[in-house]
Amino acid sequence: MTMIRIWVYDGILASGVAGPIDIFSAANHLGAREGSDSRQSAPKFTWRVESLDGGSVKAASGQSISVDGKIDPRKPADAILVTAPFFANMEKLIDGWKEIGALTSALRRQHEAGAVLAAYCTGNYLLAEAGLLDGRGATTHWASVADFARRYPRVALRASEVVTAQDRIVSGGSVTSYLNLGVRLVEMFGGERLAGLTAKALLIDMNRTSQAPYTKLLDEHGHTDPLVARAQRRMEATLQNGFRLSELAQWLAVSERTLNRRFKLAMGLAPLEYLQNLRIEVAKQLLESRPIRLEMVSQRVGYADLSTFRQLFKRKTGLSPSEYQMRFAGGSSTDIQRN
Repeated sequence: MTMIRIWVYDGILASGVAGPIDIFSAANHLGAREGSDSRQSAPKFTWRVESLDGGSVKAASGQSISVDGKIDPRKPADAILVTAPFFANMEKLIDGWKEIGALTSALRRQHEAGAVLAAYCTGNYLLAEAGLLDGRGATTHWASVADFARRYPRVALRASEVVTAQDRIVSGGSVTSYLNLGVRLVEMFGGERLAGLTAKALLIDMNRTSQAPYTKLLDEHGHTDPLVARAQRRMEATLQNGFRLSELAQWLAVSERTLNRRFKLAMGLAPLEYLQNLRIEVAKQLLESRPIRLEMVSQRVGYADLSTFRQLFKRKTGLSPSEYQMRFAGGSSTDIQRN
């Protein structure tokens, strides 16, 4: 019997508790049916929802989540599933949460005892705070990548991946990756066949291996450099035009070297890379919002050569423009104008 302890606290997403439980329950049902057909004993998953004080917790939605008991790092577990907080400001949570030391200590003790640790989305911050991701590969929500990398530079962050696994630590990316994470735990303790059956029964796409199609390539103008802000506005206003750094620098009345240096300090990107990201973000919005031919999109964002546009789009998003349009366009697939 496989014991999975699900650790919860105030502010989590309720679906991150119910979703994995549904996966383990489905695996039990499907495993029992398979075992009956083949006369083999089926793996059995059992679980407990636990909080630091043993009391119910309040989800970010305000929903009360009952628990089965108190977190005890000495109690045996095959796996610990760390649920994710719904916090835009993780610094406020981590620096202001008095109980975080008790939770990270419990995580370290369970891992030392041999348990698999699994976390998704912002729950990966808790594994990182415990030092368990140092020198190991991990992922997190795509919107938290820059902050996560800054706070935990020793983590080998693989930001585009939906799920990573190393040294009995399984890390999931954005919010609904708890589904992939749950199936991965079924695979680890119940085998590939049971995991496949469970994923198919619950319509969970285990081929979803990259967060890149969902990633927003650009942050807002969250800096205080007026020169860079002027450069950004100029790029946005002249998006269809060809780009020369020398011309932009001349328009701003600075040297190319100064523009490069200031841009990298403010944005973490060179001007050309920023412009490429800007063009792809605008292209994504066009593809999502209306039926439109790819040639028109390419021209609207400054690429006369459709082949160049396609190659850059796929490199940045992991999908071709047509694939992206089919997946994210608001209209039906019959409305989409593809080249």
